[in-house]
Amino acid sequence: MTNYSKLPAILLLEDGTVYHGKAAGKIGTTAGEICFNTGTTGYQEIFTDPSYYGQIMVTTNAHIGNYGIASEESESGKIQIAGLVCKNYSVNYSRKLADSSIQTYFEDGNLVGISDIDTRSLVRHIRNKGAMNAIISSETLDVEELKKQLANVPSMAGLELSSKVTTENPYYYGNEDAPLRVAVLDLGIKKNILRNFDARKVYAKVFPAKTSFAEMEAWGADGYFISNGPGDPAAMDYAIQTVREILEADKPLFGICLGHQLLALANGIRTRKMFNGHRGINHPVKNIIANRCEITSQNHGFGVVADDIKQSDKVEITHVNLNDESIEGIRVNGKKAFSVQYHPESSPGPHDSRYLFDEFVRLMEQDELVAG
Repeated sequence: MTNYSKLPAILLLEDGTVYHGKAAGKIGTTAGEICFNTGTTGYQEIFTDPSYYGQIMVTTNAHIGNYGIASEESESGKIQIAGLVCKNYSVNYSRKLADSSIQTYFEDGNLVGISDIDTRSLVRHIRNKGAMNAIISSETLDVEELKKQLANVPSMAGLELSSKVTTENPYYYGNEDAPLRVAVLDLGIKKNILRNFDARKVYAKVFPAKTSFAEMEAWGADGYFISNGPGDPAAMDYAIQTVREILEADKPLFGICLGHQLLALANGIRTRKMFNGHRGINHPVKNIIANRCEITSQNHGFGVVADDIKQSDKVEITHVNLNDESIEGIRVNGKKAFSVQYHPESSPGPHDSRYLFDEFVRLMEQDELVAG
């Protein structure tokens, strides 16, 4: 294990701001869009969430690594973030269920990070300046050289990334004798979504991102799920077309996060790159239909354009963010299709929104009764 504590590291932001700290994880250089998550727990779930692919994560919680790593808490098969920025980096951990230290985990997963950073100052800076690219290095401390490398990092806007994190081959999850079947379009799905389906006696077949509707339909699903994932939804013509065909077939459809944005795009609603995005586990959302508030888990840097929805006769708003009034949920008029911008599987996060899985199951049950 690397004696990281004595090695210097540097964080350079796209606007030229420089932070000096200590190396964490693998010694090396990494770059991507920098963002921050305000959650006080669940760092391993964040590291392994495919929606964070290509992003450098700043954790606002002061201690990272203090409860180690437990393999069962990963949301995918590997670390997905491009890099980590934290304040206190704890190699020593206290937890019986842990398999390893965070340092061993990062070295095995080739993750480069930086610690001993004033993350409070950094987050305030990002909040004021907006999302931007950044580079971390513990092998090169020459700022001018790092500026040259950072200049070659593409903007997140316009990037199609789901094809980089999706499954290569279809696979099944759950009990094949379950009464309902859901076809899952994997754009970067989290494991806890599949666990929630299994807990509700729904058998899932997970398909690669670019699978056609015809191929999914041949399996005989009762409903279709469009998953979360990374990148710019507007760059995903293939997925937008698939969602349109599901709607045309009038099948039950549920979308989360990226799936929410794709449902909007399939109905002529534009998406936009947000100034900072929402990432954390305490975001208040109002359910307009039920007239109640939910505390939600969120992770997204793109959103749907509110004015487009308000002028549309195809969709209606079901959920609104109480912090900035951004659109958090929609449903399609005359269709069995709905979506939310946040993460009801809540891993990590509160369980206020898990009723959405129940609503989707009811839609599939109703559709099966009509078809039968």
